[in-house]
Amino acid sequence: MVRLNKIYTRTGDTGSTSLVSGQRVPKYDLRIAAYGTVDETNACIGLARHHAAAEGQTGLDAMLARIQNDLFDLGADLATPRENTETPGEALRITQGQVDRLESEIDALNGALAPLKSFVLPGGTATASMLHLARTICRRAERLIAEFAASHDEAALALKYVNRLSDFLFVASRHANDGGSGDILWVPGKNR
Repeated sequence: MVRLNKIYTRTGDTGSTSLVSGQRVPKYDLRIAAYGTVDETNACIGLARHHAAAEGQTGLDAMLARIQNDLFDLGADLATPRENTETPGEALRITQGQVDRLESEIDALNGALAPLKSFVLPGGTATASMLHLARTICRRAERLIAEFAASHDEAALALKYVNRLSDFLFVASRHANDGGSGDILWVPGKNR
């Protein structure tokens, strides 16, 4: 259980932070950059949820609420080094079930969309626009997690989850654009 009595601790004033294990690392550490970008993705999804609720997209809002909780799990996973976990069974990790749920939601949303005949430009409804922004931030998180995973023997399911999440955010943006009818399509060479 998380309990925060005091928000500032002054322990990061010298440019380091603590991992779940208690180990201190520089705030510019790749692990910190990865879960910081996951947090950025989560904040953007919070804005998308605000717009989804205002636009009456309650089903999408519920999916995004689950994802926001998953992203805190993902941050905890990335903030807990495997080699320093005294009780590995108790560490909070992304599960295959969370990946499977994303795939199922992607399939459900995508099943109602017309196939694409061009790339989609970010935009459309406020919800769709925020989901496109969340997708690009998520892709940055994915690149950081991939780089981190390449140098550490961990984060395989975290990487899989964030990869599916960017796919979900794309499909969800199309869903939020009136089922894809409001998508803004790229016209190659249009302004030459």
